[in-house]
Amino acid sequence: MKAYFTNISPQEFAQLNQQPLLIDVRSKLEYLTGHAPKAINLSLPRILLGNIPILRQRVLPEWFLNLPKDEPIAIICLSAHRSPIIAKELVKAGFTQVFNITGGMLEWRRLNMVTFTGKSEAI
Repeated sequence: MKAYFTNISPQEFAQLNQQPLLIDVRSKLEYLTGHAPKAINLSLPRILLGNIPILRQRVLPEWFLNLPKDEPIAIICLSAHRSPIIAKELVKAGFTQVFNITGGMLEWRRLNMVTFTGKSEAI
């Protein structure tokens, strides 16, 4: 059976009854300039470096390392270029409910959806 992720629009994400954990894979600076509510910043390079066993514990935060594989996770970036890369990596790592937000933060903002600046709440 081939594992896959699901593409959803920002509106579809916002309408979910139970929203998945939202991970913003942009750089810290991009994230601080505006992000979706409750989005947690974990950049694409950190996640990719975490695939290297010797680096995993050093580059990935404990909350990420401890995520259950069946926890729903949504990925967002700026333009939906980086998020599908990470969505595929998470599926390969065994996560079973992975969502890619199409259009990224550009589409999120175009739709005038709520954004926050600065840091998010830590897990």
